[in-house]
Amino acid sequence: MASSWQSRCEENRSFLKDHVRQRVDFSQTPQSLGLPAPPLQKPCLEDAVRIVLPDGSSALQQRCTMPLGEAIARRESERFYKDESLTLEELSALLWATQGIRHVLSQECALRTVPSAGARHSFETYIAAEHVHGLARGIYRYLPLKGELVQVRLDDSIGIKAARACLGQQFVADAAATFFWTTIPARMEWRYGFASHKVIALDAGHVCQNLYLACTALGAGTCAIAAYDQNACDQLLGIDGDEEFTLYIAPVAKI
Repeated sequence: MASSWQSRCEENRSFLKDHVRQRVDFSQTPQSLGLPAPPLQKPCLEDAVRIVLPDGSSALQQRCTMPLGEAIARRESERFYKDESLTLEELSALLWATQGIRHVLSQECALRTVPSAGARHSFETYIAAEHVHGLARGIYRYLPLKGELVQVRLDDSIGIKAARACLGQQFVADAAATFFWTTIPARMEWRYGFASHKVIALDAGHVCQNLYLACTALGAGTCAIAAYDQNACDQLLGIDGDEEFTLYIAPVAKI
């Protein structure tokens, strides 16, 4: 039994190594073959309800209560939250800090507030809004190109449902808003083929660390979640679970 367990662990460790780069024929990736890149932002219906956000960059700078060095020193995972709403300005600041677009270079490339392998940025950000001023309870998706939220659906029980999808972790239900990051792997695969998937996971860490630091500077808290019910989360967000699926989660609230 022990040898079988050790063998399985050793097999799975290979995902963390970069041997795959020697096995990929990069001349055959979609980019090298001249195929169009997936869009920088997942499209939405023209008649979908959209909420224009306050400028996230300005909101972050205006509402930060401490310098970066102090935020780094004080950063920690928080699971106990105040029964207090986030403002739309605070939510916009956190969205910009984690996936905001600073400059669009082309239809294939945009520079954001976080690093990403080849600037491919495979993520979409969904918000389960429970207590956010100006937002009805429900699921929303961030549109960084426009600085907007698109309403996915309204749901008065979204906090409880989000907690259930996160394997019953109660602090998710207590949060003012929960960030769900999904990945659209094709964005990364367009450039890197089979070498894409490790760097997608690495990119998720860059995004969530920015959330931690921005939350700390704004007097809020978060706790990253990597243990969740995959199918339940994908269904909660209304995504297919194959071409787009949940990768990382973080509830946010005042502390």
